[in-house]
Amino acid sequence: MHAAATSFELHIPASRSLKAKRAAIRPIVDGLRHRFRISVAEVDHQNLWQRATIAVAVVAESETRVCELLDAAERFVVSAPDVELLSSQTAWLEFEEA
Repeated sequence: MHAAATSFELHIPASRSLKAKRAAIRPIVDGLRHRFRISVAEVDHQNLWQRATIAVAVVAESETRVCELLDAAERFVVSAPDVELLSSQTAWLEFEEA
């Protein structure tokens, strides 16, 4: 079993309210959930209008599959309109073989 989580730090330059920010972030979160069947949540900057951090978690049968899903998720985030990806960070969960 292989597992990893990636966080995406986002800038929403056109947002002038929390409502506008949520309108920009919601399609990304919902799209990642439904398209890739991965866990997604907004994890930081909930009270800032132009910043957001979303995180995705992936568990798969191989490291290759985890990497494919995380890469696809990043491409999806980058392609979102009205949102700029500032940075991303990935953490791997390590398991000992029994």
